[in-house]
Amino acid sequence: MKKIVIDPITRIEGHLRAEVEVDENGVVQDAFVSGQLFRGIEIILKDRDPRDAGLLAGRICGVCTNSHFRAAISSVEDAYSLELPKNAEIIRDLMAMALFIQDHVVHFYHLHSLDFVDITSALSADTKLTSKEAHKYHKKPFRNSHSHYEATIEKLSKYVKAGKLGPFSNGYWGHKDYKLTPEQNLIMISHYLEALKFQTNISKAVAIFGGKTPHPQSIVVGGVSSVADMLNPQRLNDYLFIIKEAKDFIERAYLPDAKLLALAYRDEIKAGVGRANGNFLSVGGYEFEGERKLFCSGVVYNHDFENIQEFDESKITEEIDRAWYENEAKDNEVCYTDLNEDGSLKTAKNDDKYSWIKAPRYDGKTMETGPLARVLISYKKDNTLIKSFVDEFLKDTDLELMDLSTSVGRNAARAIETSYICEYIFKLVSRLIQNIKYYDTDTWVKFDFDSLDKEAKGRAFFEVPRGTLSHFVNIKDARIENFSVIAPTTWNATPKNFDGLRGAYEEALVGLKIQDTAKPLEVLRVLHSFDPCLACAVHIIDTKGKELSHYKIRII
Repeated sequence: MKKIVIDPITRIEGHLRAEVEVDENGVVQDAFVSGQLFRGIEIILKDRDPRDAGLLAGRICGVCTNSHFRAAISSVEDAYSLELPKNAEIIRDLMAMALFIQDHVVHFYHLHSLDFVDITSALSADTKLTSKEAHKYHKKPFRNSHSHYEATIEKLSKYVKAGKLGPFSNGYWGHKDYKLTPEQNLIMISHYLEALKFQTNISKAVAIFGGKTPHPQSIVVGGVSSVADMLNPQRLNDYLFIIKEAKDFIERAYLPDAKLLALAYRDEIKAGVGRANGNFLSVGGYEFEGERKLFCSGVVYNHDFENIQEFDESKITEEIDRAWYENEAKDNEVCYTDLNEDGSLKTAKNDDKYSWIKAPRYDGKTMETGPLARVLISYKKDNTLIKSFVDEFLKDTDLELMDLSTSVGRNAARAIETSYICEYIFKLVSRLIQNIKYYDTDTWVKFDFDSLDKEAKGRAFFEVPRGTLSHFVNIKDARIENFSVIAPTTWNATPKNFDGLRGAYEEALVGLKIQDTAKPLEVLRVLHSFDPCLACAVHIIDTKGKELSHYKIRII
């Protein structure tokens, strides 16, 4: 048995390490995925004014700022049973939807595409054949001209000649598992470069109602403070213009590229490469009209989509048996175990700790959360908002629903989700305009903080770009006593714990065939498909209310 260590995993948010044990044929027999940086961010929230929770929790991550900001504020509103004006909910949703669009596009092109795209191959592409190839995936491909592709090749060539490859440095170029033709590689890399501009523009949509991004400022307990932006026709028009441009890129570049990838890697999809254990979790949300939601809630076990269970928050637990913490530490010790002499983690025994990430369980099971979970559950619950988008993608790629439960399938799910969010978001703006038209301009509910209960508990559950996010707050003497977060990556990157159950990351790696153990591209491809965000995943909280402000690091 041979052990392969990849540390750090790049092109993600945070610090992630992967160890896989492979047999003589290069097939992964076991995997250990480890969050390598202690955060303890909830400690900062202790003893703070609950109304400041969002501003502080938003700093959990530099990517998911809006998601944590909103969830923290919502947990406080839940504690005080505050009912928000409809306009406030809509504005919060508009920021969230723009973030979904930005996050998915950035992930596909800038964090994940280089696992499939061979830069060196793109340099030898025939630009005329490239233009013809692009028409296989859309009738009007994005920026599909000979001159554009020639300019892209020239730009790449300059990087190579200057020896300044930047994000294209240290790739496994020429790896046997790259399957795209030179022309397909050129299509993808041209859209990679275009997505850099896309990323800048879509961020402005979040900032229009958020004040700025990252770390928006406008979400407050009781509603939002961006009423002037809501009432300004120019600001609404600016938002719509950005979303309209984004929709054009998604329909003519992103979605077609996801189809290109699915067709090129069809054999891997059919072989189930990157498939986890089939346990999926979604809390649903984002009101559309009446009882209809953009995403459906539900729980699936073992890919049994015909028997979707209702989500029950009381079934959530979180353990630390194999994470670097101690249950009953008298001095609140963070218990870090040292590495082996060869630099590998101490993972040989069932009581070895190997990650800062804690182990959430739903009804005792490890779960996968994210766009794939949302798409599968919403589709099987006959959500009419998404069904046609899924059907069209499956028809165009000649795939089945089960095929989405793979590494490439997760990318397809993100693209599908982004596409139908773009449809929904215009209708959401229309609802806001309609409210204003009929003189409903409320964006905040007035409350007297001093008269509210001094002790209260609240929680918030949201679907955010990477999956299910939950925030929990305990308030005592009008101050935050405890604050806890379970982020999407906490679910997906969970360590085994004493139950021996692998999380989605580790489960998806087992059985993977690695062609060249010196260049484990396949491992990166699987892990990147989840869009890891380790900054969000590593937290600590003592549920018994013990003081969490003093720490000692003990090396074993």
